[in-house]
Amino acid sequence: MMVTKMNEQKITAKTLLAMKVRGEKIAALAVYDFFTAKLVDEVGVPLILVGDSLGMTVLGYENTLLVTMEDMLHHVRAVARAKPRALIVADMPYRTYATAADALRNARRFVEAGAEAVKLEGGEPVLDQVRALVSAGIPVLGHIGLLPQSVKETGGYKVQGRKPEAAEQLLRDARLLEEAGVFAIVIECVIASVAKQITETLKIPTIGIGAGAGCDGQILVGHDMLGLFTRFTPKHVKRYANLTDEMRKAFTAYKSDVESGKFPGPEQSFL
Repeated sequence: MMVTKMNEQKITAKTLLAMKVRGEKIAALAVYDFFTAKLVDEVGVPLILVGDSLGMTVLGYENTLLVTMEDMLHHVRAVARAKPRALIVADMPYRTYATAADALRNARRFVEAGAEAVKLEGGEPVLDQVRALVSAGIPVLGHIGLLPQSVKETGGYKVQGRKPEAAEQLLRDARLLEEAGVFAIVIECVIASVAKQITETLKIPTIGIGAGAGCDGQILVGHDMLGLFTRFTPKHVKRYANLTDEMRKAFTAYKSDVESGKFPGPEQSFL
């Protein structure tokens, strides 16, 4: 029933808010290409994030810091060509929203490429940017907790919110982002009890990744849950398939068929 309902109308920020009000969980995925976006949309996932995680999963970078606007725009356009009913959110890459003017200029480029919202990392430091975007009519998805674009400053990939003062700052950031106008907040790698408290405090939806079951929704990187990214597997990832093994088997069988002369056969030949 939920898939049918989602497929009847275009998903917007208001749709996600209504889902929170009704107590319906929000499933989101980070994907980067036309075909995958089509499949994700077919099953009724309401939010597609074109994440800067593509730097690691698709482009082979060591982290997300080297991802450029050009990289992101290329993949946003690909996803937008799928014309999904899901809300398309573009991740603003490192150093593209240092000021409100930067954020506006680059967010408008994303909108021109087909994005319907943008995501910024951070709390208090990015409030001016959030306000500028919202005032310009560009929906903003917030992001607190572990901030991949700031790992060099924060000392690596660490679970957030363990200490009382850290938990209080996360709650403060969430409230300030809500006041600034974000339509939802991603909470990444935060102690489950803290993420639950934030979720219960806010009127807008929270979308967790490594933040426990108390959030209003969950997001995973498509490559992670499909077993297509094998460099490491974060604790919060559940693998729903192992496509790497399936692809390796297919490539091996193809190579063997070519070398043995089995491919192409009569079925693949024009006679």
